[in-house]
Amino acid sequence: MPVMSIRAPETTLYPAVKRFLEAQGFEAKGEIRGCDVVAVRGDEQAVLAICELKTAFSLELVLQGIDRMRAADQVWLAVAATRKGRDRDTRAHRLCRMLGFGLLAVDPVRSRVDVLVHPEPYRPRPNKPERKRLFREHAARRGDPTEGGSTRQPIMTAYRQQALDCAAALREGPKKPRDLRPVAPDAASILQRNVYGWFERVERGIYRLTEPGEAALRRWT
Repeated sequence: MPVMSIRAPETTLYPAVKRFLEAQGFEAKGEIRGCDVVAVRGDEQAVLAICELKTAFSLELVLQGIDRMRAADQVWLAVAATRKGRDRDTRAHRLCRMLGFGLLAVDPVRSRVDVLVHPEPYRPRPNKPERKRLFREHAARRGDPTEGGSTRQPIMTAYRQQALDCAAALREGPKKPRDLRPVAPDAASILQRNVYGWFERVERGIYRLTEPGEAALRRWT
C-alpha cells in the first residue's frame, strides 16, 4: 500500500470515504454543522453516521469522535493509510473498539478504504487469569511499597518481598528452605529459582546468602 504524506489535506480522503459509505447504503454529504461527513440510511428509523477525517490518527480526532457520539448512531474515524503509523497500532484499534468507533484507513490515490475497526458496542472478553493474578498480587503484597507511576526502578512485588525475607534470614547463616517458611511461605521455590542471584546452594538442600543478596538488603532496607 502506498504511503501517503501526513501533510495531505483531509479533503483528499473524502471521495473514497463517501463511496465507502454509499456502498453501505448511506447517502453521504460533506461538511454539515461542523461534521466532515454526515451520512443517512433509510427514511423511517433512519441511521445517522458521522465520519471525521484526519490525515493521521490523533487525540484530537478521538475527541472529535466523542463529540459526535450523542448525535450519531455510528461514528467513523477516517485517516490516511500508512504502513507503520498509528492507524496500524493495535492499541489505537482497541481504543476505537472501547468507544464504539469505526476506524478507516484510506488510500486516496488508489481510492481504497480498509475497515480496521467496525463501529459496534464494546464487549471486552474477560481475562479471568489476569484478574486472578491481580487479586493474588494485591493480597500478597505487604503494605504499599511502590508509588503508582514509578518508572526506571524495580517494583517491590510480593515475590521480591519474600525474597528479601529469605535474604534477611540467611544473614544469620546457611539454612534449609523449610527453616525459612515461617517468614516466606514460598521459600523453597524462591531459593531454587534464584531469580535475583541472591542465594547459593552450599550443599544439598542448604542455601546461603551471596554478596548481591547482601547488597539488595542494604539497598531495600
